Amino acid sequence: MKCRLKVFGIGAEILGGREVEVDFPGLTVGDLRQFLVARYPQLGELRSLYLAVNHQYATDQQAIAEGDEIALIPPVSGG
Repeated sequence: MKCRLKVFGIGAEILGGREVEVDFPGLTVGDLRQFLVARYPQLGELRSLYLAVNHQYATDQQAIAEGDEIALIPPVSGG
């Protein structure tokens, strides 16, 4: 399935852009997470990595459909 990811923070640095398209062999957020960590090992080193589907934080069990908007949200810091 082809997915267009919106990527924020250090994730954009790791994936090479703020919008990235990937073609992965899965159906759930967990499948996508595993695919991304295998393809971009630095993502696995982050202390947290959230995924949102259609503007809602998603669990690993949530299904993904073609055309869904997926955001990759790494840890953020601020003050």
